[in-house]
Amino acid sequence: MPIIAGADGCPAGWIVIEEDTTSHEIESRVTARIEDVFANGRDVAVLAIDIPIGLTESGARQCDLLARRQLGPRASSVFPAPIRPALASESYEEASRVSHERQGKGISKQSFMIFPKVRSVDVALRADATLRERVFEVHPEVCFQAWNGGVPMLHAKKTFTGARDRSDLVRSVFGDVFDRIRAQHRRPAVSDDDILDAIAALWTARRIVSRASRTLPDIVPLDSAGLPMRMVY
Repeated sequence: MPIIAGADGCPAGWIVIEEDTTSHEIESRVTARIEDVFANGRDVAVLAIDIPIGLTESGARQCDLLARRQLGPRASSVFPAPIRPALASESYEEASRVSHERQGKGISKQSFMIFPKVRSVDVALRADATLRERVFEVHPEVCFQAWNGGVPMLHAKKTFTGARDRSDLVRSVFGDVFDRIRAQHRRPAVSDDDILDAIAALWTARRIVSRASRTLPDIVPLDSAGLPMRMVY
């Protein structure tokens, strides 16, 4: 039966939380490669994933700017997406040099750390046109804001209060799913906030299949590879 899923990066690779749309059973797994989500003929109808999809040649993406503006106190959680010309860089120094040449500024080391995950998703989507219809970029804080009645989360997710507030939202819809998933994975491999973010992505996957989701921006531009530059929530 069709499966929907939410995915978030974690120290071990990716935490993927899947829901069978017929039985509504929810399972989780950790995978080193995002391509494995679609391996072995798995019928994944929608994958909502916390990773930039669709990249500019230079300058900020409109969806990132809109997300920062919308999130208010959580604006700093939106990292600048890499520009496409820098994505193939194998070192921080090279990526920063390319960024300086293209847009007059470098990149943070924190942003560079996600390059491999961005690149793996980008390669998969460019190689398989059918995946482009099923894989959607989300940002967990934008999802939690929508889930919270349009109000940004007041506290950062790694604080005690922030984790509690997000857990309360999760429990209101998914019951004890967080606790069950937490018990299945070692903390060095998957942190609490990775699980909460993946559940927020799954919540958005539900909205996508029910046609209740929205996008930043409303009119979605495509990048030079034909990939949409948007955040779905």
